[in-house]
Amino acid sequence: MDNLSWDDLRVLLAVHRGGSLLQAGRQLGLSTSTTGRRIAALEAALGATLVLRSQVGTTLTAEALRLIQLVEGFAHELQALGRDASPVIRKLRISVPTGMAAPLAGPLIALLRDRPHLDIELVGENRMADVAKREADIAVRLVRSTSNVLVEKSLGTFRFALFASADYARLRLPDRRLTRDAAADHLFIGLGTQWKHLPHERWMASLGARRYAFTSSAIEAIVEATRQGMGLAALLEADSRHDDLVRIETETVGPSQPLYLVYHRDLRRSPDLRAAVAAIESSLRAAGGLRKAG
Repeated sequence: MDNLSWDDLRVLLAVHRGGSLLQAGRQLGLSTSTTGRRIAALEAALGATLVLRSQVGTTLTAEALRLIQLVEGFAHELQALGRDASPVIRKLRISVPTGMAAPLAGPLIALLRDRPHLDIELVGENRMADVAKREADIAVRLVRSTSNVLVEKSLGTFRFALFASADYARLRLPDRRLTRDAAADHLFIGLGTQWKHLPHERWMASLGARRYAFTSSAIEAIVEATRQGMGLAALLEADSRHDDLVRIETETVGPSQPLYLVYHRDLRRSPDLRAAVAAIESSLRAAGGLRKAG
């Protein structure tokens, strides 16, 4: 363990991310043979096999994956230290729910034009990035933070309603109203099982939803399935991405989903971070449907 080299650990991380020695070498500017020697040196230092090679790429062993968790955390900390040591942020990593990445891309690109020194990495993901551990500098979340090292800003709430395509409504719900007794006769569209705890998913279940003909983690896919007449979906009341869909009245009002923005308190005085936060908030408000907190 005392002989471990950070350079060799970086190579292992690159192999994990790239899926092969070739891609790892390209990422680090190393030849494939040098990449292989670095991995071999790391395996010798640990006395364990870390990378299994095949014609289709590489597979990491369980020992390597445990090591990767430590290496990734250390890499994030090094990047954070570099950002904090500089009065000007050079790169912001912003984590948002998958469906928000595309709408936020334009405003953040506009921000870059005014700040040529700044780079932005916008990550749309279904997991919740750990901002306290510096996996991201800014994150938009559906749940509140519990860490005392984060600054949290309530962006407001979104209201959900039930929607269908115009053809589906005309053929199946001509009065554009769904009763609980009739819900079992309809197909629904929503998120996967791991997201059924969210308010709008629980609301569809309370309306009587039983069969989900199509599920996805991507809002764009859910909207498209609804547009294609696959069933009914709970979507934001106001969202330009589904202006062509028909709102269906329900026996109970759709739920509200709070939205929060968090960032590490060490960056709170950064003009670049404040500008990015303002761009995110104004963009979400301009998209419609976001009700101001308080």
